[in-house]
Amino acid sequence: MNAAYPDVASRAGHRCEYCHAPEAVFNFPFEVEHVIPISQDGSNDLHNLALACRSCNLRKASHLEFLDYESGSLSPLFHPRQQSWSEHFFVDAEKAGVVLGTSNVGRATVACLEMNSPAQLSARRQWMKLGVFP
Repeated sequence: MNAAYPDVASRAGHRCEYCHAPEAVFNFPFEVEHVIPISQDGSNDLHNLALACRSCNLRKASHLEFLDYESGSLSPLFHPRQQSWSEHFFVDAEKAGVVLGTSNVGRATVACLEMNSPAQLSARRQWMKLGVFP
């Protein structure tokens, strides 16, 4: 486990900082990921680390930007140390927990991380029933 995990997880409230999945319903700790990957001159500084579920971490990989389908142009991905989640995302409870991007950053991040894949939506519906999401 990453030595920074306790600090990063506590700061994140034990939720994925991208999709807001609750760590408590998983049988293993979430991952500490580099917001700006080491391969792109990111650091191991706490300000560059985020808590991510396995799904978001694998899909984010070394991406820093992704296509915003609405504008048709590349957009930076959500940066949890510099941006507020609620300014870029909205959970539509009436659409069974679909996460909507409300900005170019949000839309690009939702698309890149496939936040509304069938598996993600199925899990999110269960978390909502349990009262642990959003």
